[in-house]
Amino acid sequence: LSQHLLIHLSFLTGGALAYLLARRLSGNSLVGLFAMALFLLHPRLFAHSFFNSKDIAFVVAFIIALYLAHRAFKRDTLWAFALLGVGVGIAVNLRIMGVVLLAAIPALRALDFAFASSWRDRKRALLTTGAFALASLLTVYALLPYLWADPIGRAVEWWTTLSAHPTILPGGFRGTVYLSDEFPADYVPVWFSITSPPFALLLGLVGAAAVLAGVVRAPLSAFRSARLRFMLFVLACFGLPIIAVILIDANVYHAWRQLYFLWAPFALLAAFGLAALTRALRRPRLRAAVYAAAGLGLTATLISMALLHPNQQVYFNFFVDRAAPERLRTQYEMDYWRLSTRHAVEWLLQSDLVLPDGATIANRLDFELSILPKADRERLPHGARLDAFVLNYGFELDASEQADEFILRRFRVYDNTILTIERKGGLRELYEATAGREPLIDSVFDVHRLNDGELALVKQPCAPSFIGKTHMNLRITPVDPNDLPPRRRDKGFEAQHRYLGVYGAEFDGKCAARIPLPDYPVAAFHVTWDPYLMSEAEGREAMRRAREEGRLLARAAYDVHLAGNDIVYIQDPCDPMGTEPVFYMDVAPERTADLPEFWRSLGYERFRFDFHQYGAFVGEACAAAFPLPDYPVAAVRTGQSAHEGGDAWRAEFSLNPEPYRSAYLSAMQREPLARGVFDVYPADGALVYAKEPCDWNDTEERFFLHVIPERVEDLPEARREFGFDNLDFTFFLNGARFDGKCAAVVPLPDYPIESVRTGQFASGAVAVEIWRAEFAPFP
Repeated sequence: LSQHLLIHLSFLTGGALAYLLARRLSGNSLVGLFAMALFLLHPRLFAHSFFNSKDIAFVVAFIIALYLAHRAFKRDTLWAFALLGVGVGIAVNLRIMGVVLLAAIPALRALDFAFASSWRDRKRALLTTGAFALASLLTVYALLPYLWADPIGRAVEWWTTLSAHPTILPGGFRGTVYLSDEFPADYVPVWFSITSPPFALLLGLVGAAAVLAGVVRAPLSAFRSARLRFMLFVLACFGLPIIAVILIDANVYHAWRQLYFLWAPFALLAAFGLAALTRALRRPRLRAAVYAAAGLGLTATLISMALLHPNQQVYFNFFVDRAAPERLRTQYEMDYWRLSTRHAVEWLLQSDLVLPDGATIANRLDFELSILPKADRERLPHGARLDAFVLNYGFELDASEQADEFILRRFRVYDNTILTIERKGGLRELYEATAGREPLIDSVFDVHRLNDGELALVKQPCAPSFIGKTHMNLRITPVDPNDLPPRRRDKGFEAQHRYLGVYGAEFDGKCAARIPLPDYPVAAFHVTWDPYLMSEAEGREAMRRAREEGRLLARAAYDVHLAGNDIVYIQDPCDPMGTEPVFYMDVAPERTADLPEFWRSLGYERFRFDFHQYGAFVGEACAAAFPLPDYPVAAVRTGQSAHEGGDAWRAEFSLNPEPYRSAYLSAMQREPLARGVFDVYPADGALVYAKEPCDWNDTEERFFLHVIPERVEDLPEARREFGFDNLDFTFFLNGARFDGKCAAVVPLPDYPIESVRTGQFASGAVAVEIWRAEFAPFP
């Protein structure tokens, strides 16, 4: 709730700045109030101001930058432009499109240089422009650690992602499903036009026309006029990003939410249009009529927002046919943020619906459940399993309703369904109908062609994540290429992206999904899986390599093997539900310098992965293979994270225990410095900790090692006030287990040592010593 509040308060701050800026530009408080109301009463932005921490933050940062720009050009001081540079740097850090300001402000400043009447004024223009550029670039660099390693190269890479962003998502636009890198050139202008209040669009066009007319009528006077020149700058901030997105064919999706910042300059243009209209009208009654019309427009928008509440994020104006049943759902995306599923959860809480035995709420609801009070969440039988219910929302080309026997509840806006709660029917029967049949495709799932023109996907054994987290990429080649949609005919096939959680369910260790197909004759299918899933054949090969060519490293809930450069996990027999917790693997290198910089302070790199991405079921067994990094590895700690916290199981092992075995055998030839839970032996410039018998429980807790020097001056400066050096360590990074023994080797500093105290302490709120040893004088 605090996050929602902070986002909305920042949005309200943006409205206050819109008021101040419009009032200063027009000298009219009514125009300022109109700009503020217009800024705040965009239905979609208002809805997003409660949950969208990315785009709303950038909208606010953009109008702050506009405000600071007006202030800087008015004051014309070094500090004002430096502060503007900081504001623009913050905006660029939030969204790369902030570079529009980086380009437009120096261009505007160049006009001051050109029209300056003296060298002193030109010099001020140069100095202030330099202060702006330096402050903005330093702010971007300071706030974006990604640039620190290679500022120029990564800045170029950052910019290129605008047109070639790696995330490709499908979306509905004018009745057609496009991928986000394929949308037509008018995608952004159309979305902006159909989701903004119509009267605001009219006033914005009037404002833009007034600015351009002033420039065309008297170019030199316009460029010298502070107000008109600044409005030209505002117009550029609105128009140039749209042109840039079209020219570089930028990857955009989810309507125009990545360009919501355009509403900040457009609201100012609309306010300027209102001011221009009232100035052009000499009669007070006509001026009053213009203000009244603007007020009516705001009132109509406010009423629409109230009627839509709390689903203002699916607002459309009358430029689209929103009254015909399901018209919107077949034309455009709607609630892609899944906010309406909050209502579904509340309905499930309030209904007397009796769930089937063992049924649980689909894990697609985890996000929505997280914003409910804890007491309400606990009333729902939700969990990892997918049950008989699914929530469909968003865009559908075919808006025909499912059979009423499967529909439990519909939620509508504009007489269009934005969400349904449906009972998944016939999946058990679907699974049984495919038994004994030869699959069309033998892969991660067995794929069967049904007589009614659908595909059946079945798998056994199966875990919920295989159906709940898997995306299927289906390429369909028709018999007649003319059956394809026009935009696909040149490729000769149609590509579909299917999330199996919508079409299937897991039950009794089995998975089944029903995938609809086009109604034209199909010549061939090609199936891939995203994320990548191992087939049974690949899992069988991983097991063979581990058992025949690999080395057994540990026995736990899974037998852990080293096979080539892979860590292979094998459980035989396998519990499919036991594959659900996330696997982790901590990798300690032979040289800390090989680690990515982020991990060097820890001394190891952590990887996390899901079994459904890297594993497969092989008969009654299961196997997963995860690759080691390409640097030399000394030790690995691995296991699964339990749902309730902690570890479901854990194992530690050294990939090369020989150095520790040698240190152990060498230590046995000497007298120990101390005896206890671990015996401590001297070595050349090091201490050897040895224990027999030993298992991972003995090495679980952290070791402490405090070294007291003969001269305090030998200590690192930060440790001198304590009088000893702290060399605490973990067994994972400093030791190995072998033949039922444990040995850890810890290097000592090279200064003369007076005494040492060492031992282990149990982790917790209060550290408790497990054992302790001290020896002095140090030999």
